[in-house]
Amino acid sequence: MRLDQFQYLIVMALCVAVTLPLEFVLGARVYRRPRRLLRTMVPTFAAFVAWDVAAIRLGHWTFSPTYTTGWKVGNIPVEELTFFVVIPLCALLSFEAVRQVQRLGWVGALRSGVLGRFLSAPVTAAADPRSTEELV
Repeated sequence: MRLDQFQYLIVMALCVAVTLPLEFVLGARVYRRPRRLLRTMVPTFAAFVAWDVAAIRLGHWTFSPTYTTGWKVGNIPVEELTFFVVIPLCALLSFEAVRQVQRLGWVGALRSGVLGRFLSAPVTAAADPRSTEELV
């Protein structure tokens, strides 16, 4: 196999890698609610798989053997099935991250993520340039 045959899968992996930090940095909370995630993903996945099966059988849709591995489930390439999971997941992560920022602002969204433990540490008088009277 040539590296070209993995391009589709590599692009899908990059999509996940680019949007994954939204879960942890901005607190998108997509992966933390697996039942909700499945209820969102399963109908989309099923609809697009059915659409692809029909389009492939009718000859309306094909896949380049140059950029796919040749691994298939039925008549659908594994890369296409991966696409039906990854792209909606990335969209959902992006949507929830934007919602967090709109709801909480940038600082609030950052605090709701993993970084929140560090950002919400109490300020001590020694670290704050204001006098201790202003902090009270």
